[in-house]
Amino acid sequence: MRILYLLFPFFLLLLQGAAGSSLALGSKEKCHREKGYCGFLKCSFPYVPKGKCSRFFFCCKSVWG
Repeated sequence: MRILYLLFPFFLLLLQGAAGSSLALGSKEKCHREKGYCGFLKCSFPYVPKGKCSRFFFCCKSVWG
């Protein structure tokens, strides 16, 4: 039961952060227009992160253009 007291504030902070995330649609579309893709937490090798699509997704673009 003690763990519930520790988990409850964590979940509240997680939900509060998710509620304020309004970057998803506009940035995702912008990333696709600039020939990139949205990767979860990291980008695969020939791509590097160049921006954010949302809280945990980064806009990945090719190193070579």
